[in-house]
Order: sequence, then structure tokens, then C-alpha cells
Amino acid sequence: MTDPNRPNDDPAQPAEPVISKPYIMPDDPEAGSAEALAKEAAEARDKMLRTLAEMENLRKRTAREVADARTYGITGFARDVLDIADNLQRALDAVPAEAKANADPGLKALIEGVELTERSLLNTLEKNGVKKFDPAGEKFDPNFQQAMYEVPDPSVPAGTVVQVVQAGFMIGERVLRPALVAVSKGGAKAAPAASEQA
Repeated sequence: MTDPNRPNDDPAQPAEPVISKPYIMPDDPEAGSAEALAKEAAEARDKMLRTLAEMENLRKRTAREVADARTYGITGFARDVLDIADNLQRALDAVPAEAKANADPGLKALIEGVELTERSLLNTLEKNGVKKFDPAGEKFDPNFQQAMYEVPDPSVPAGTVVQVVQAGFMIGERVLRPALVAVSKGGAKAAPAASEQA
């Protein structure tokens, strides 16, 4: 019996010559692979530059968001404090000028105290980036003002703010509260000439 797994030791049959091919390592730097390495290096450099650009954009965006948070973080609080400033102004407006002039020393001291309190409140708001603006005499701008009514006034061009009902306030570059204003219509239209009617 012969074992099929056993090599054939029969000397009568000549063995086939074995030809071995040389093994080429994949990392072997040849002419073709140098181009591949250069391409791979260029891709890695491109990825690195993109990552650096993304990091720089993230840094700038974060810095801008931090600055906005510092500037506009008090918006809600400032809006609530404006009601106090309005009430102080209403209290001062409620006292007629003649009553202020003829008031006894106690009332004069009270009026001066309210004026000082209002000024102090507005100065504190301004230190924190909230500024009052009064657009009287300016051209109406719906981005900063809200028209309450129109006033026929031929001496003023149409679209001009002729009265400020309530002052406006800015916080940083944004409108915290628009000014409530009265706008000029520009007066009545001129009557047509007699020659045009005929």
C-alpha cells in the first residue's frame, strides 16, 4: 500500500525545476511608488491645512460669541431697567415748570433728587453699553424709530421726526428699544394753479 500523502521517491521520474519569483515589498521605494508617496504627502498636508483653518475659524467664532455675550448678556435686565428710567422721566414731566420755580425748598430738593437719580441711572446704563438716543429733527428711520402718528407741518420736510414721545435705547450696535416718534407729513399740498384748472 502506498500512502498518497507521502512524497514520491521514485527516482525514475525527474522532478520539475522550481522557479521562485522575487518578493517585492509594498514599501519598496520604486519610481512608481515615489509618485504615490508624494501624492499621499500632499493629501496629508492638505488635510492638515484644512484642520488648521477650521481651528482658526473656530477660535474667531468663539471669540466673537464671547464678545457678544459680554455686550448683549444684560439685554433682558437693561430692558427692565428702562421702565424705571421712564417712570423717573414721567415723574419729572408731571411737575409743571412754574411749579418747579415757585416750589418750597422741600419740593425742590425732591425734584433735584429725582433728577439726580435719573441721571445716575442713565450714566450707569451707559457704562454698561446701553445708550439713550433722541432722534428729534432727524429723518425717520424704521430701524431705530417707531412712528406713532403723523403731524402736518409745512415748515418741516416730510418724513422728519418732529416729536419724540419716548426716547430710544441702543445696546452695543443693536436697538434695545426703538424711539416712539411723531413724523412730519410735510404739510398740506399746495392748491393747483388757476391755469391748470381751466
